[in-house]
Amino acid sequence: MYAFVMSAGLGTRLRPLTYTIPKPMVPVANKPALEHTLVLLKKYGIEDIIINVHFMPEFIQDYFEDGSRWGVRIIYSHEKKLLGTAGGVKKAEEYLKNGTFLIMSGDGLTNIDLKKLISFHKNKKSAVTMALKPVSSRIEYGLTETNKKGRIMRFLEKPTWAETFKGVPVGINTGIYVLESWVLDYMPVGKEFDFAKNVFPLLLGDGKKIFGHYTDEYWCDIGNMTQYREAHNAILEGRASVKIEGRKKGKIWMGSCCKIHPSARFGGSAIIGNNCNIKAKTEISGLTVIGNNLFVDEGAVIKNCIIWDDVHIGKGVRAENCIIAKGTRMKEKISVYDGIIQ
Repeated sequence: MYAFVMSAGLGTRLRPLTYTIPKPMVPVANKPALEHTLVLLKKYGIEDIIINVHFMPEFIQDYFEDGSRWGVRIIYSHEKKLLGTAGGVKKAEEYLKNGTFLIMSGDGLTNIDLKKLISFHKNKKSAVTMALKPVSSRIEYGLTETNKKGRIMRFLEKPTWAETFKGVPVGINTGIYVLESWVLDYMPVGKEFDFAKNVFPLLLGDGKKIFGHYTDEYWCDIGNMTQYREAHNAILEGRASVKIEGRKKGKIWMGSCCKIHPSARFGGSAIIGNNCNIKAKTEISGLTVIGNNLFVDEGAVIKNCIIWDDVHIGKGVRAENCIIAKGTRMKEKISVYDGIIQ
């Protein structure tokens, strides 16, 4: 089975972080978001993967290369012009036309059981099966309405509260789909086309079966700063399961070759990358992720921060609820709260 991993978007809602890096390469627990998706696919034996690229494609291609480091085989589909969710899949039709295939996002974080999803799809003899999350208090996502057997009856784009709660099952569209190859015939060649807006309504109009598979496993669309933080909090709190490098002591994961002064104090949960140098009388607390090659000078205070690689934090700096981008240098004795620092 092939998996098509969508990685061509511009990531506008994560700007300014995504001005200089593709959204799937934004680090989550010190690894690109896309890497977590590849690891999940490999776990369920899906090793043939197509990744579509558009913005700064070299970042993705240079890092993942042919995929052999993860035990998978990667084919890249370069979109010079963005073709939409379905249009990008249609471009890779030559690899997908011979059977069932899977679609996933390169910038989401999930622990979904793909075996259950695919088995559900085959048992229902569905044209398309969508992984759905039960509705929470947030309704900025597209929703689907299903009957009691899980068959999708209609789609709700940015619904009102009245539309959302009518006593029928509704779920958040996670963007994880299982499709039969003949669905590709509903997509035009070389044109911008979308699954939710175009393909799925066409299938429903023709009476084709589309089912929703509800999942209780963790899923988060890393679409904006709030969701980006939520993904890290879920990892640190144990709600999302990802592989974290290094050894764990208490609630702290520690990478290799780190120098931590004995007077440094830790509270809460933290992930600390490799080759980090943390000086005397520093305080690291809350839910904090620290990248590789970090230098923290004496007396610095870091709380609830996500810090990328190669960052230098000066003496007496205080940073709370911040995202600090790769290569940032923070001068001595400054304080930053609730900010993005580049």
